[in-house]
Amino acid sequence: MAASDDEYLSNDDGDDDSFHYYDAGSEDELIPDACSDGYEDEDQDQELSEEEADSAPRLHDNRVVLTEADIRQRIKDHIDQVSTVLSISKDEASILLLHYNWSASKVHDEWFLDENGAREKAGLPVKPLVELSDDKYYELSDNKLYHDEILCGICFDTYPLDGIKSTSCGHPYCNECWSCYIKTAIADGPGCLFLRCPEPSCNAAVTRDLVGLFASEEEKSKYSNFFVTSYIEVNRNIKNCPGAGCENAIEFVGGCGSNDVFCSCTHSFCWNCTEEAHRPVDCETAKNWMAKNSSEAENVNYILAFTKPCPKCRKPIEKNLGCNHMTCRAPCHYQFCWLCLEDWKSHRGSCNRFREEEYEKREKAKKYLVRYTHFYERWATNQNSMKRAIADMKRVEAEQIDILVDVQEESAGQLKFLTEAWQQIVECRKILSWTYAFGYYLSDEDPAKRNLFEDLQDQAETGLERLHACAEKELKPFLEHRKKEFIAFREKLSKLTGVTKTFFDNLVAGLENGLAEVNSIDAPSASKKARRDQSKKTAIANRASAALSSRASAALSRSNAASQSSQLAPMADRPGPWSCAYCTLVNDEAATSCKVCGTGRGSWSCDRCTFANPRTVATCQMCSEADDI
Repeated sequence: MAASDDEYLSNDDGDDDSFHYYDAGSEDELIPDACSDGYEDEDQDQELSEEEADSAPRLHDNRVVLTEADIRQRIKDHIDQVSTVLSISKDEASILLLHYNWSASKVHDEWFLDENGAREKAGLPVKPLVELSDDKYYELSDNKLYHDEILCGICFDTYPLDGIKSTSCGHPYCNECWSCYIKTAIADGPGCLFLRCPEPSCNAAVTRDLVGLFASEEEKSKYSNFFVTSYIEVNRNIKNCPGAGCENAIEFVGGCGSNDVFCSCTHSFCWNCTEEAHRPVDCETAKNWMAKNSSEAENVNYILAFTKPCPKCRKPIEKNLGCNHMTCRAPCHYQFCWLCLEDWKSHRGSCNRFREEEYEKREKAKKYLVRYTHFYERWATNQNSMKRAIADMKRVEAEQIDILVDVQEESAGQLKFLTEAWQQIVECRKILSWTYAFGYYLSDEDPAKRNLFEDLQDQAETGLERLHACAEKELKPFLEHRKKEFIAFREKLSKLTGVTKTFFDNLVAGLENGLAEVNSIDAPSASKKARRDQSKKTAIANRASAALSSRASAALSRSNAASQSSQLAPMADRPGPWSCAYCTLVNDEAATSCKVCGTGRGSWSCDRCTFANPRTVATCQMCSEADDI
């Protein structure tokens, strides 16, 4: 009996990865077990997929994470659609889809334009005929030949009807020859999907039902995986996740301007080069940076900077003792002066000759090495911090949220702000690390761009450190006891998450456009820190003025004091645009809160940690530092 059309697209049950052959039955029996219970189970699976996707960093809506089951379901849907529209078997539909690179629309176009031509190209003969002798044909009908015994076209032995099989062309071969032919093809790799009849002149395709008759369970699994791989490889918008041990695929949908994609396994990679996600630097810069980190180039620079070549054999020698009398290792044994490299035998007294060319070369190598080390250390530190943040995020999701549900009596949905904060930390650590690669290749000959870059990087890094410290340290007390301050903590962490995201969005935007702002706003763009400092000074002056006015009116009666207080409002409420105390954005007069970070008008920035506090509090809500006014 023939195998079911969908045997390689579904598992026998939800937990078994092996694929099984089924005898042909009714059309309903051909539907995979994953969908055999109707739409209710299908909806359940969809809900589970969405729930699992929530655990992945969803900072960019530019991708869809696809499990192996999702891919198999898509393959089945394509086959079902083509089979229904063209009124052909599912085996024939799968052959057509393979030939036309899994494009159902292409199959439809070619089929309705020229059905016989489409069949011939895909290897689906219109009439199954077998030529046995001159002008003698035997037709196959329901797998029966009008002859008692048939000659195998490979081993040339005769076999009864049940010992002979053929594909749609009708060329008969014995079961043993078919088994060997199919097993060898599967062992050779994905080409088995396009297996043809053993007859050299025949183009008829070997269908899945025939493969299912002779392949072992392991071979069926490999054949099925080749189907999945084929679907992914021909689809330019789908790639396998390169994360270690991850079996997911990623469908790139774009729309957010970023080529960095995130898998539910927490691995992120660049869609263009499939290497580690490296935004905001381009693929070429990332490639050069990684090559520099893994090459011997930096060892060469160390040798140039801190060793000297033996004047005789030219091998590098490092000075590890105080004496300037150097002796090269065996078999050279050459003795020379460390300072001037002259032969020690002819060297007399102190060495005081200066060789400018060698000195400049050595100093240049030292300077280059120090500069590289500066950027590499910060890149590597943030890479390690990102990995630790991923581990912390998993611990929050797996353990701490459940604890908080019990201790703080909050629902899991209300605690989603914790996951979002950690996702933002992971994303920002990755971006921050790659900004140091950007900085390494940024020319020092353009000080305006260098100043803008360092200012944007400083703002982003400062915001990230505040967010990371808050998420990492300030959550611990709430895991043990229920406290009313948890609501304030949630508000604070959510606000820090949003503000940090804004800082990094500005940083990425600036670096990805090559710091083009410098060309249009040279001096102003390089003095954002000065404007921020001036804004802080203005806010302090405003609060000082308000405090002095308050003390001057303290001697008045309660009624007069109330009247005077309304007249001596803080200068932050004066008419006209106002500058945010936290992010320094200049907002419209009508705005009551900053349109970027949400900080209220009249807030004050802590001199110790720079946190923006409401005007109604006298001590910093982050570090408890008292307002100095």
